[in-house]
Amino acid sequence: MTVIGELIKKAIDISGTFTSNPDPVSEQEHALRKLLDTAKLTAFGKAHHFTEILESDDIITSFQSKVPVHDYDKIFGNWWHYLLEGHQNVTWPGGQPYFALSSGTTSHSKHIPVTEDMLASIRKAGITEITNLKAFDLPGEFFTKQILMLGSSTNLIEKDDHKEGEISGISAGNLPAWFGSFYKPGREIAAISDWDEKVKKIAEQAKDWDIGCISGIPSWVELMLKEVINYHKVDNIHEIWPNLMVNTTGGVAFEPYRKSIEKLLARPLVYIDTYLASEGFIAIQNRPDTQSMALFPDNGIFYEFVPFTPEHVDEDGNVKQDATVLSLANALENEEYVLLISTVAGAWRYMIGDTVKITDKERAEIMITGRTKHYLNVVGCQLSVNQMNNGLREIEKEYDVVIKEFIVAAVHRDEEYIHKWYLSCDKTADEMKVAASLDRTLCANNKNYNVARSRALRGVEVSLIPEELFYRWSEETKKLGGQVKIPRVMKEEDFLEFGRFVEAALAK
Repeated sequence: MTVIGELIKKAIDISGTFTSNPDPVSEQEHALRKLLDTAKLTAFGKAHHFTEILESDDIITSFQSKVPVHDYDKIFGNWWHYLLEGHQNVTWPGGQPYFALSSGTTSHSKHIPVTEDMLASIRKAGITEITNLKAFDLPGEFFTKQILMLGSSTNLIEKDDHKEGEISGISAGNLPAWFGSFYKPGREIAAISDWDEKVKKIAEQAKDWDIGCISGIPSWVELMLKEVINYHKVDNIHEIWPNLMVNTTGGVAFEPYRKSIEKLLARPLVYIDTYLASEGFIAIQNRPDTQSMALFPDNGIFYEFVPFTPEHVDEDGNVKQDATVLSLANALENEEYVLLISTVAGAWRYMIGDTVKITDKERAEIMITGRTKHYLNVVGCQLSVNQMNNGLREIEKEYDVVIKEFIVAAVHRDEEYIHKWYLSCDKTADEMKVAASLDRTLCANNKNYNVARSRALRGVEVSLIPEELFYRWSEETKKLGGQVKIPRVMKEEDFLEFGRFVEAALAK
C-alpha cells in the first residue's frame, strides 16, 4: 500500500465517503445552531441568551442582535482571562488543554484557547487537505512519498492546567497515530525549539527521506531548502528529494516568494494554499483551477462578513459597533470584507484580523486580501496589503529584481506625511527611481491613494536592504521560524525603531 494512498484510505475509513454539499448556506446555519446548543449553558451562553436565540425563527439575525462583535482585547478582557486563571465553562463547555500563542504581527502575544473540539476540527480539515490531493492530477508515484511539515516546536510550555505554544506545534503534537510514521521531520526534530538547530537536523537527515510534499510558511520553507541545498552541496532541492511535487503553503501571500523558491528547484511544484490560523483551520484550496480557498461550512466554524469600508471599519482596523454584518447567505461576491468567526474553541463573533473576498459563493470560496491592521490609511489612501503586493510585483518586472519582504509606514516629514518603505531586494537598483515607479503604480490602481498623493501624502521614499535584515530583526525582537511572519505595515514609532535597527546593522 502506498504511503499517501494509505493515508487517504484511512481518512475515508475515519470520515466516511466523501460528499460535496451543494448548499454551504444551510450548512452554516446548521453549524451555528450546533455551536449555540453546545455552549448554551456556559457563562457566555447564559449572558447572551443562547437558549432564547435557539428558539427564534431566524437564529442568525437573533444571534447577531444579542452577541456583540469581539476583537481579541475585548473577548480576552471580558472572558478569556478567566480561562488562564483556571476557570471552566466560560465561553465553551469544560476547559481547554492548550492555548495557542499568536506569532503573527501584533505587538503583544495573544493567548487563544484551543479545545479538544477545535483539535478535532483541525484534524478533520487536515484529512480534507490530504484527500483533496487527488484533485490535482498528480502522478501515481506521488502517492508513495512522505510529507514534511515545517512548523513550530511541539515542545510546548507546561502550565498548571494547560500547555502553550504556536498552533502549528500544537497541531503537529496531536497528529493521529496512523499519520505519525509518514510525517517528517518526525517527532524528535519537531520538538526542537531552536529554529537554526531544527533546520540543521533536517538538513543532516534529508537524504534519508523521500519527500513528496512540503507544508509551511513560504519564507521559512525557503530558508530550510537553502540550508539543505548548502549542507549537501547540490544545485537544487530535487537532487535531494527528486520526488518533491507539492508545496502546501499559507500564513502569508505566496506570490512574492515564487521566483526565489523556484530558483531552488529543478522544476516547479504544485502549490496549494491553506488558511490555518491560531483560531482554527479556516479554509483550503481544494481544486487546481483557482487560487481561491474553500471555507469549511460544516466544521465547527460560523463565518460572518463586515464590509471593509470606512462606514463599518475605523482607521485602526476595528469593526465599528453599528457596522453591517453579513452571513454567507447575504454576503456578495468580489466585495472586500473583514472576516468574523464563531468557533468550537469559544470564539464568538471574533474579528480574526484578515480581510477576504468571496470569489465563488456557491462553492463558499474566498481569497485573503490583507489584514485589517496592515491597512495603510493614515492620510486616507486606503491601501491594502493586497494592493501593495500587486504594486511590488510590477516593480519586480520593471527592474528585474526579487522583492520578498517589505515594511511600510506613514511617517512625519515636518508637519506632513510621507510613505516610507523598506524593501528586500536581490540586486542593486536606484532607490529614487524605484520609489517613483511604485508611487505611479499605486496611483494607477488605487483612486484613494491617487487623491491622497495630491493632498496630505507628500512623498514616497524607498530603502532597499538585504533580505536577511528582516529575518535578523525577527530573530532579535521576536523569534525565528515556525509561524512567525514579518509585519507589512507598522505604526510610526515601531517603524522608526525598525529603521534604527537597519541603520545599526548596515553600519557594522
